[in-house]
Amino acid sequence: MFKPLALLLTLGLFCHDALAEQSAITVDAKERQAVVEKVSTLMINNYVSEAVARETAAHIQKQLKNGAYDNITQGEAFAAKLTEDVQSINHDKHMRIRVQHPRPAPASSHAKTEPESPLVHVFRNQQHNRQRNNGHQKVEVLDGNVGYIDFRMFGGSDAAKQKAATALAYLEDTDAMIIDLRKNGGGSPDTVRFICSYFFGEKTHLNSLYWRQGNRTEEFWTLDEIPGKRRPDVPLYILTSDYTFSGAEEFSYNMQTRKRAILVGETTGGGANPGGRMPINKHFNINMPRGMAINPVTGTNWEGVGVKPEVAVDESQALDKAYELAKVAAQQFRQKNLDKQIKNIDELEKQLAKAARLVKDKQADKAQNLINRAMSKAMDSGLGGENEVNMLGYSFLEQQSNPAMAVLVFSFNTLRFPDSSNAFDSLGEAYLMAGNDKLAKKSYLKSLALDPQNDNAKSMLKGL
Repeated sequence: MFKPLALLLTLGLFCHDALAEQSAITVDAKERQAVVEKVSTLMINNYVSEAVARETAAHIQKQLKNGAYDNITQGEAFAAKLTEDVQSINHDKHMRIRVQHPRPAPASSHAKTEPESPLVHVFRNQQHNRQRNNGHQKVEVLDGNVGYIDFRMFGGSDAAKQKAATALAYLEDTDAMIIDLRKNGGGSPDTVRFICSYFFGEKTHLNSLYWRQGNRTEEFWTLDEIPGKRRPDVPLYILTSDYTFSGAEEFSYNMQTRKRAILVGETTGGGANPGGRMPINKHFNINMPRGMAINPVTGTNWEGVGVKPEVAVDESQALDKAYELAKVAAQQFRQKNLDKQIKNIDELEKQLAKAARLVKDKQADKAQNLINRAMSKAMDSGLGGENEVNMLGYSFLEQQSNPAMAVLVFSFNTLRFPDSSNAFDSLGEAYLMAGNDKLAKKSYLKSLALDPQNDNAKSMLKGL
């Protein structure tokens, strides 16, 4: 099966030949020789392994000398044959010679065509990526509360990251997730890191890239901040095929080596050497791998061997198999969270009962400090938000007729959510029920300052 050539690390966007105008290019003996010589030089000076580059260059020079290219006059055929020859030695699927299609002249002009400018190339890629929804083919919640993303590329733009953040936000309450990379050819390592960061709680070293130029190594760690909810414990399944390539392989390998996900499907394409497009002449360019991935766990990468899934099935069966596993995992995840939250609720109720005794003993300050600590801990564990705290306060105020405890709970809510008009409105009501009109008025004024349209606060202030 044809392996995609999207880059693991392209400083721009993907290079899609389909975006360029398909104009036939012919080559003669002089140009064939010039291209072979330039490709040889570019490899020796830039390819991540100089030794392999020299061996590859010697091979295509020998092919040229032996007449292997003599009968090739079409540019596309020559690029394909040259790609075949270099890959027969270096086995690097990222390296590929492509035709540099000319930019068509305006219809009213008789001027000769020129190579497409880099800016036009970038624009075409941006347009193409928008048409592909920046790689997000499908996002849905399957029965059993299993999240599913059909993800086709790791685009390097801010728009691509925003799209990924939106997709992950939509699935942030699912109990298991499936990320489908069966048709993903790779992309930006920054976006790989960005999405990986959602699935780790602690700062984690994901991957490193060694670059021959400068003899330097660049490390990729999870991000300290992300625009969304981290899911370090959610069961995660990644679907792979032999089409899965480059950056999509890195994502899979990162997750696999950190035992963060289960891979389901086929062994991936096997491209771990990043690079970018370099010009050969006005008719041709080459994608030149100039670095290599180094995984911090294994010390190696997936170049030439691919990433092998834990659950090996034909790619056509991968989703069904992963979904079967994910539904079971989701049920277990829900039960685990339920057990955890019941334990948290029991502890919170104990602390609230203790606070109520302190209030009864006229130790309101100690009770407030206790409630602040207990409620913060409960909320940090995922036990509710502003609305839930508000409901708890009203349970003391209305059901238990304990306005003093309601005041403490609502006071905590105003500390936790200082910009909430509703939190101060509720606190004002509790103070009013407790007979403290002065603090009730102060709370209602604060509520109204935060939301001048708060009719309830306006109405209550008229009576104070």
